[in-house]
Amino acid sequence: MEQQFNGLNVVITGASGVIGKTFVKALVHAGANVGLIGRNIEKLEDVIADIDPNNNQTVALTADVLDKISLIESKQKFNQQFGKVNALINCAGGNHPDATTMDEHFNRQSEKSFFDLSEEGVEHVLKLNYTGSFLPTQVFGEDLTEGEGNTIINISSMNAFQPLTKIPAYSGAKAAISNFTQWLSTYFEGKVRVNAIAPGFFETSQNKELLRDKDGSYSERAHKILSQTPMKRFGNPEELIGTLFWLLDSNASRFVTGVIVPVDGGFSSYSGV
Repeated sequence: MEQQFNGLNVVITGASGVIGKTFVKALVHAGANVGLIGRNIEKLEDVIADIDPNNNQTVALTADVLDKISLIESKQKFNQQFGKVNALINCAGGNHPDATTMDEHFNRQSEKSFFDLSEEGVEHVLKLNYTGSFLPTQVFGEDLTEGEGNTIINISSMNAFQPLTKIPAYSGAKAAISNFTQWLSTYFEGKVRVNAIAPGFFETSQNKELLRDKDGSYSERAHKILSQTPMKRFGNPEELIGTLFWLLDSNASRFVTGVIVPVDGGFSSYSGV
């Protein structure tokens, strides 16, 4: 049986994260050649050792998504091993404790209100999510404008549709990603399809403190989320793969560009009433 993405050259930023690792594994099994971008070479090599121990379809690309020179060097390394890039998946992103309030609503007695958030924390979140997708797109997009059927997939969030409490910088950054996705789709006017996946609530290392109490049980916030999610559970990263494959497949989604696809268990469809 022919593999769906046999020979497709894909680069994934944030490849050692929960979603990134899931995508790498799925794409390697589907026949793609995958470049894994991350700052920690040991973490990247651990992912590869588990998925592609002989390095037949993968290459570790040590780079910081906020350092354009390191991204250019990574592109050169990938090109030398596999050729031109056909798809870029911008998975790098995250939040920061110094950009997160302690309470959902203003409380003068709060240990960390909106007025206590640090400029450094907010800038970190905005740069990591937005600039950390902008720069890889500049670098790898050079390849994508050549040939047919090439694509960019960004990772947006439910925050982009409606801001969530406690995380103003992250919500704003993901809204910017959705806007950037639409802007790029227009700029490339069909030459490169550009779409985004907006995951609902998945338990990751980034949101663990918001969803779990110290004893490991669900937090009040987690219960609130589940009460607003028709499917009454958090998502599994593997449940993003179907949408990823659809958007990557230039036959299945050839007329799809500039869209942000929620994969959220129905969270965005429920008004709370």
